[in-house]
Amino acid sequence: MPPKFDPNEVKIITVRVTGGEVGAVTALAPKIGPLGLAPKKVGEDIAKATTDWKGLRVTCQLSIQNRQATISVIPSAAALIIKALKEPERDRKKVKNIKHSGNLPFDDILRIAKTMRPRSMAKNMTGTVKEILGTCVSVGCTVDGQTPKDIQEKIDSGEIIVED
Repeated sequence: MPPKFDPNEVKIITVRVTGGEVGAVTALAPKIGPLGLAPKKVGEDIAKATTDWKGLRVTCQLSIQNRQATISVIPSAAALIIKALKEPERDRKKVKNIKHSGNLPFDDILRIAKTMRPRSMAKNMTGTVKEILGTCVSVGCTVDGQTPKDIQEKIDSGEIIVED
């Protein structure tokens, strides 16, 4: 028989979900069932917490203490960029292979980089901005009407200076 768990202990579970949707309860059950939580209720709570990220895949962190789950959303760089493009919501079951061909101002890139800074592997803010620009390349959007690669070259050459 497994040892009885301490009710004051904080357990952290990370799950990747589609925003605004009640995910598969069968995926949650083995993770949170042994902690004494109802997977269906937690799934609904996750859907409620991720309504701002409707249709986008985001990571959620469940902090479980005293059989109470608190949910925090940890968006990826791509999710932040797609949200900044202000594209209309889409039904992921009907619309496939979407092209994100919008244009972002450089200020939005700096704001996203500030959000991502604690999770970035870069030494300084310049590296984090270049990471976000690299994500813009893969998403397929432009920055200030230019390709993100051109902006990266301008940062390297010193034309654009990024303050920490």
